[in-house]
Amino acid sequence: MGSARIFIQSDWQQTLRKADGEAWVSCKIAGKPTIYGCLKCLGVGSDGIPHITSSDEFVVHEVTKKSISVSCPRENTSSKFLSPYTGFARIHGKSITCMDVSSGGGLGLSTSTDGSMKIWQTNNGEIRRVLEGHIYDVNCCMFFPSGMVVLSGGMDSQIKIWSVEDASCPVTFKGHQAGILDLAVVDRGRNVLSCSRDGTARLWDCGRSSCLAVVAECGVPINGMCIGVPDNTVNLGSPEQPPSDREVGTEGKLLLLAREDKKLQGVSVQSRTPIFVFDGSDAFNCCTFLSSINVLAGTQDGNIYTLDVRNTRTPVQTLCKSGAPVLSLMPFGEGFIASQGDGTCFVLQQDSAQVLELIGPDYDPVYKVAAMDKLVYTCCRDGIIRKYQLTDL
Repeated sequence: MGSARIFIQSDWQQTLRKADGEAWVSCKIAGKPTIYGCLKCLGVGSDGIPHITSSDEFVVHEVTKKSISVSCPRENTSSKFLSPYTGFARIHGKSITCMDVSSGGGLGLSTSTDGSMKIWQTNNGEIRRVLEGHIYDVNCCMFFPSGMVVLSGGMDSQIKIWSVEDASCPVTFKGHQAGILDLAVVDRGRNVLSCSRDGTARLWDCGRSSCLAVVAECGVPINGMCIGVPDNTVNLGSPEQPPSDREVGTEGKLLLLAREDKKLQGVSVQSRTPIFVFDGSDAFNCCTFLSSINVLAGTQDGNIYTLDVRNTRTPVQTLCKSGAPVLSLMPFGEGFIASQGDGTCFVLQQDSAQVLELIGPDYDPVYKVAAMDKLVYTCCRDGIIRKYQLTDL
């Protein structure tokens, strides 16, 4: 499904704040000429909300202080654009490659190409802890479900567990032969999973800092992973030997692997059996579970596939908003949030025809999205963490 997509000047909020202020808007359609138009401010009401009109090709529907809804009737498409509620530009000095938010929503965690990993307060961006110990860049980071422990993986092939309270690192896992690209926590976190450029996915025992198993050997870099509970009609196989008593919570779990060789693979965590392999259009960068039946995966050439785990032969849907790499996917409400290499980040809900676009980064890649209730955070190559309030969804 290649669809028309509306774009808007990222600082529309500022430029349309004063009378006669203008901002550009465009509608891109695959294989057709782009439709260009402009928005104009006719004045600002006493409530601080501008009165905005558009050129003929577009229609402005609803304007609030932070959002604007625009449609292009000719292409039968409409989008709502949401500006950030606030942005944190002082947490890191360079590109922010990964981030997460704690289960309570009070703390953020982020890594940067400036070599740092930091824990900060989500209400004001104030830095609470600096986690030092990886050599080279940290590629991925996440909170454990408790919110008091952090997991990270780096270019140094190491996986580390950190205490949020005192920034100490009591556990380091070694075993991968190349940089760690993604991580997953099993249940409450007695075990964790990792995937690497070395082509393997491994299961680790946190208590003994040891590798319990190589869950998959793909022979190509595994760019992303996600663990979930599939529909009970999916046969996950039985382990050849009874699992070690150190292996906790792996039963009934399916691991998705986003592979560099254009394949999305499903592996049974406990039996280590490959369950399916789906061939995509390009390297897979990221994947996630939407439900026990549907999974999502995004490719380097901009495709987002929805697959039914009970039958992965043909996708339920293929969505392509732009040819830019899909960098992160996250379930949200009745749909999902996707971020891409051209700076776009959008929210799609099942029952809504309208796309919600989270704007701000211009053309800098948005590497990762994290959410807590109606607050969404994005991290970007421009070094800014943006916070959005999706209260009206």
